[in-house]
Amino acid sequence: MSTNYYLHTAVCEHCRRPETVLHIGKSSGGWAFALHVRQFDCDEIPSSLSEWKALFVVPGNKIVNEYGKVVSPEEMIETIQDRYWKGPGGLRRHDVDGQFCIARGEGTWDLCVGEFS
Repeated sequence: MSTNYYLHTAVCEHCRRPETVLHIGKSSGGWAFALHVRQFDCDEIPSSLSEWKALFVVPGNKIVNEYGKVVSPEEMIETIQDRYWKGPGGLRRHDVDGQFCIARGEGTWDLCVGEFS
């Protein structure tokens, strides 16, 4: 089973920029978390877990999974960082191919680019 997570940004109170929805990544059973990171400089997607964490706690922002459940910043960070799998071999990692997975995170997440769900 897998679940996609999205960050809904708050409407800017200064410029009235509308809410945007950013894909955080995908949690799949038995796999390292596929953290969606910036592919091009013009992308709105953050380039690291630390940048995502900073957005998780901005007042008015909310994290929602693909099933409509609101997720706390703490729960999202735990989903990304504190993964384990009881199956043989533990967590699988994405192949670093430079096209989908560009690097491995320092923990139980991989840095992935492009469109995926």
